[in-house]
Amino acid sequence: MTVTAFAPETEERFALARQVADAVLFEGYVLYPYRASAAKNRLRWQFGVLVPPGWGAECEEHDFQYTECLMEPKAGATLAVEARFLHARRRTVQRLRPDGDYETVPELRLDDRVLVPWDEGGEERVEVVAQVEDLLGDGVTHPFRRPARQDAQPVLDAAGRTVGRLVRRCEEISGQVRLSARELDGPYRTLRLTAVVENTSDWTAPEGRGADRDAALPHSLVSAHLLMALSAGSFLSMTDPPEWAKGAAAACRNLHTWPVLAGEPGRADLVLSSPIILEDHPAIAPESPGALYDATEIDEILALRTAALTDEEKREARGTDERAAAVIDLADSMPPEVLERLHGAVRSLREVTGETTPGFPDEHGVQRPDTPWWDPASDAGFDPEQDTVVVDGRSVGKGSRVELRPGLRHTDAQDLFLQGRAATVEAVLHDVDGTVHLAVTVEGDPGADIRREQGRYLYFQPDEIVPLEDRP
Repeated sequence: MTVTAFAPETEERFALARQVADAVLFEGYVLYPYRASAAKNRLRWQFGVLVPPGWGAECEEHDFQYTECLMEPKAGATLAVEARFLHARRRTVQRLRPDGDYETVPELRLDDRVLVPWDEGGEERVEVVAQVEDLLGDGVTHPFRRPARQDAQPVLDAAGRTVGRLVRRCEEISGQVRLSARELDGPYRTLRLTAVVENTSDWTAPEGRGADRDAALPHSLVSAHLLMALSAGSFLSMTDPPEWAKGAAAACRNLHTWPVLAGEPGRADLVLSSPIILEDHPAIAPESPGALYDATEIDEILALRTAALTDEEKREARGTDERAAAVIDLADSMPPEVLERLHGAVRSLREVTGETTPGFPDEHGVQRPDTPWWDPASDAGFDPEQDTVVVDGRSVGKGSRVELRPGLRHTDAQDLFLQGRAATVEAVLHDVDGTVHLAVTVEGDPGADIRREQGRYLYFQPDEIVPLEDRP
């Protein structure tokens, strides 16, 4: 039997995962500087766009997502699935004329914002709950449809007078969620779950318009992804499966999406299948003050740059979208202590040294262990200007001439341009892992003297040089 209503406990488990799923849903929704006129906001929605099948044949975009993952359900388990996507709403701006009629205009200027045409995204959810046993064989198919609709919102000026309206129109979209499972051979009862989300709309491009992505977006499932939860049992990680399941995990097919374990760390009863590749148990950074919709930049820089926009730029951003307006307000009202918290956090170091190590937190709240990860006293035995290293039986140190052979390491493409060039060793350095590095200046480099003054050298390891002569 298939139903479409989540139990309260299932809804509660989804709530935490939706924090990350929302970041997927609105990734790239509106980019800094949050204005519709910005070039980067004219080609939108690059992730998880499922276009109508009749149009997708004309382009390189897809009309479906295909997820396969492994699960170990217990007897009587149910699978709850939530397909999430944005439904594009095309917004036009109209001004109220003196005769009482409305006319469509490219912008409507108010005291606090400038309203412009824009495609908004309305969140849609499709919920399916099925017994795991019902997924065996042909599985279950759940079709859905969202009808076309149009509404108008009056626009008021500062005095409360109607000066125009925003007209929003949604086009009809339809799709389906298909779920099936197959039991695998092995030491444990394991099922391969297949979940497909597809756009089944019959829309095609109007005659003469060709492959017009802008026209197809209102008929598309935008930023589509899946949340899936087992009532009893667990999923297996697709990135780090147990040894006995590695072959079965490698045989799973995932097209235009990738499933990861979601929810609280340590649990494996929830999966997020996302068009953006994530790690298991992804989470929103606790320092993040709110959604900025632009994951290509770090929050601190983005907040500072947003706060530095001119008043006119902020007016246009506020008129572009309600979410953009919220970002502007967030940047303008962010207290210094919250902004300082964005300056950085070291999590991997805390995991290595251990949270229980005695010590005192620094000004950013990071616990300082009593024993440093590196012993400063160990530096006393090294002198970059006097130390040497033996290469091909010859002692190499400051002043030695060497030929550069960077082909062994291949870590910096620009180093390859120095193949065969002669250079002078300026210092022999040792890092905390015991690796030796040679600081060099290239012979014939007109900026060599400046490099020496500033200590800005090029660095090579001993297996990347050949001695040319003994040290002077």
